[in-house]
Amino acid sequence: MAKLYFRHGTMGSAKTLNLLAVAHNYRSQGKRALIMKPRLDSRFGSADVVSRAGLSAPADILVDADTVLDPAQFEGVECLLVDEAQFLSPALVEQLRALTLSHKLPVICYGLRTDFRTESFPGSRRLLELADSLEEVKVTCTHCNKKAIFNMRRTDGTPTLDGAQVQLGAEESYVPVCFSCWDRLLPEGHRRHSART
Repeated sequence: MAKLYFRHGTMGSAKTLNLLAVAHNYRSQGKRALIMKPRLDSRFGSADVVSRAGLSAPADILVDADTVLDPAQFEGVECLLVDEAQFLSPALVEQLRALTLSHKLPVICYGLRTDFRTESFPGSRRLLELADSLEEVKVTCTHCNKKAIFNMRRTDGTPTLDGAQVQLGAEESYVPVCFSCWDRLLPEGHRRHSART
């Protein structure tokens, strides 16, 4: 039975590298795997999926929040891989869920579980609700050897909780951190329960 997978991890946990490896494995066996990504993620080029390790591949499908997928484009596809899935709309996640049934298509989504305030993205929340399989892609904290679970936003190197939920960036703007370091490094007055206030 085809499943909807959500492989989540912090920034810098090699999610995209994992996606590209899975795509390579399918394609090296002569199987058709498509790569999808949100159009809004233009950090490394509007139509490319790029890992920090330097590997890349063109996206086969670019989607927006209001995209309605054409079922015909998935005929004969043996796996759909989705990068930056946190930026998907809940409605698009529901369409991906439906593809697992209508096309018996495994759909593997890679993305962040939470934002820099430790709050869910709408796409991630819907994936957590609908996925058959939840898998954590692990990496250690930038500041210690504990497992990173949060993404810390930095402005000029200083941790912050300010700004919009979606602000594209890489290691110049975000680092993976454990809860202890996330709490310890935030400016006074922002610690502990500040993400909700």
